[in-house]
Amino acid sequence: MAPTIEWLGNASFRLSGDGKVVYIDPFDLQSDEPKADLILLTHRHGDHFSEEDIAKIRTEATVIAGPEGVANQLVGCETLAQSEDRVLAGLRVTTLPAYNVDKLRASGQPFHPRGEGIGVVVGLAGERVYHAGDSDPIPEMEGLEPDVALLPVSGTYVMSADEAASALHAIRPRWAIPMHWGSVLGDELVGSLEDASRFAELAHVPVEIKDRTT
Repeated sequence: MAPTIEWLGNASFRLSGDGKVVYIDPFDLQSDEPKADLILLTHRHGDHFSEEDIAKIRTEATVIAGPEGVANQLVGCETLAQSEDRVLAGLRVTTLPAYNVDKLRASGQPFHPRGEGIGVVVGLAGERVYHAGDSDPIPEMEGLEPDVALLPVSGTYVMSADEAASALHAIRPRWAIPMHWGSVLGDELVGSLEDASRFAELAHVPVEIKDRTT
């Protein structure tokens, strides 16, 4: 039985299966969301690491894990290294780096420097789900072969739709879901339906453009 994958907006997802509920980068949640067995955080930016949203779905039994920059700020959060294989809340979680190659601030520094963020592969209901975090196409994606890849498509801060479609050749998933689009952060619309649609047009594997689960 394949896991249920719900897109909650931006880069936030809820995965359900094997009697488990997993959130990745919970953000802008409703107050009555199902409680989490596992919360995975990819990096410390506020649209990915929101203590307010974590509090809505956290229980005493919830396992929370993220990279050092997150774990240092959140009590009870386990630290995930850039490349490791762990069992968390009874589920296999594999990490890999997530970083910018050519997306730079005016200062010349990357929006997402290498060594700060992670991508995660979660084993659930007999499938492997890859969430790329905020990243450009990077060598570490080569040969992952998950069942499904959740990839940012908005450009500027992360890979563009064209770059994400190209990255599929390295990642080699069975299918893909675009993310990091359709949210207003501050006064800026980060990615659009057009970005998601272009990704779907260019991809060589099936793509599902999810409606936001509310």
